[in-house]
Amino acid sequence: MEHVWENFLKIIKEEAGSQVVETWFKAAFLDHWDPIQKLVVLKLPNQFVSSWIQEHYIPLLKTHLGRLLHTNNLKFEFICTKPLPTQDPSHFDPESKTIIPASVLLRENNNDPYGTQKKSEQFLTIRQNTALEANNKIRQKKIGGHINPAYLFDSFAVGPSNSLAHAAAYAICSGLGKTYNPLFIYGGTGLGKTHLLHAIANESRMRNPKLVIHYETADTFMTEFINSIRFDKNHAFREKYQKIDLLLVDDIQFFSNKEQTQETFFHIFNILYEQQKQIVLSSDTFPKEIVGLQSRLKSRLEWGLVADIQTPDIETKIAILRKKADQHNLALPHDVADFIASRIMSNIRELEGALVRVGAFSALTNQSVTLELAKKILLHLNDRKKEGVMLENVLKVIVEHYDVSVTCLKSKKRHKDISVVRQVAFFLMKKLTFCSLQAIGEFLGGRDHSTVIHAITKVEELIKIDPAFAQKIQIIEQEILSN
Repeated sequence: MEHVWENFLKIIKEEAGSQVVETWFKAAFLDHWDPIQKLVVLKLPNQFVSSWIQEHYIPLLKTHLGRLLHTNNLKFEFICTKPLPTQDPSHFDPESKTIIPASVLLRENNNDPYGTQKKSEQFLTIRQNTALEANNKIRQKKIGGHINPAYLFDSFAVGPSNSLAHAAAYAICSGLGKTYNPLFIYGGTGLGKTHLLHAIANESRMRNPKLVIHYETADTFMTEFINSIRFDKNHAFREKYQKIDLLLVDDIQFFSNKEQTQETFFHIFNILYEQQKQIVLSSDTFPKEIVGLQSRLKSRLEWGLVADIQTPDIETKIAILRKKADQHNLALPHDVADFIASRIMSNIRELEGALVRVGAFSALTNQSVTLELAKKILLHLNDRKKEGVMLENVLKVIVEHYDVSVTCLKSKKRHKDISVVRQVAFFLMKKLTFCSLQAIGEFLGGRDHSTVIHAITKVEELIKIDPAFAQKIQIIEQEILSN
């Protein structure tokens, strides 16, 4: 069962992102599977985590655990183990004043149900393995946040699509606060923005161990800010940031429409900038295009250098695969690397996920990696019906059928008719392309994966109860595939 759960976590990391896995699913584990009753028993640390997963992630559980267990219509039972000291999914550490994910708390409380990882499982943790995280726990507290020691400049594959962002990121390490301040890196989901932020932190720490470095996501910043108000520690919160030499904030687009958070970050930004402290930020879009962000904050984000990361070409994707394979001592033939790179269009996270599946199967079955094996394991990438189907193709056919504009579907409009068409788009994009929930949400107006899950569920329900609607979906699907 532990292998099933580990593979499930890998899939969810691709679908919903590493933050969802670290915060929620690594706090749970698969305790029991009854194939007769089709019952899955999950153990969770507390009622808060249990409720959150049940409210937000049942569709993901049904879809992907069902696929791994080779069954449909799964039933779930959720059992809470001994409660943590707080009912929050994460715990506020007063020493570092940071939020510790629930998965880390579970490891610290020796509640890891799987124990030491086996050799084959070590390859599965391609980004961050538990043992390495534990060994670096003290160093990470000094740095702030959770810096991944595996994310280095040496392990970043450079190509035409990311050379400017890579060069700028490396350049600021030799003189923090003096050039390109702030450095703003933007690009689509899974293209390497987070890798570069971690690489800057690791390189800067190596050059000067005395630096006070702090990395966090925008979500973590907001949670920490809310906790500072809740526990009356706002002064300590602001004081901590005034002592930082290098501040790195990931996915700053999530500050959108968070007025108090933006106000606080604006003042922190000003203080650090005036003291010539280095600020590095990332987003999925250009600063001016971030909806719901104050104009004065947008202006400051462009004070330094704005560098984008574009979709990698096939040579860069092959280079990325080879670097990842070398890191994990996996013999990767050229034809296999070419096959994976040619099938995955844009998202590097999906590219790595495909390599994970091939490497894991090879390790578990003691088979060499061959093109035949890769095609077998990545059967969905070789599906002729889906080959060549892009998000743009799906959207083009849908807007023609429903007589709506692309701009309208990507907007924030919630009119009932528009919402239904948007839900159909989400449903068919997931069914007919290889894109993750995150990538689909980003493509259609910068929405998150939970919105896409909700839309897919709604369309599936309508298909079951409305034959005319189901027939129209089928017609649209056939037209997309025929194109």
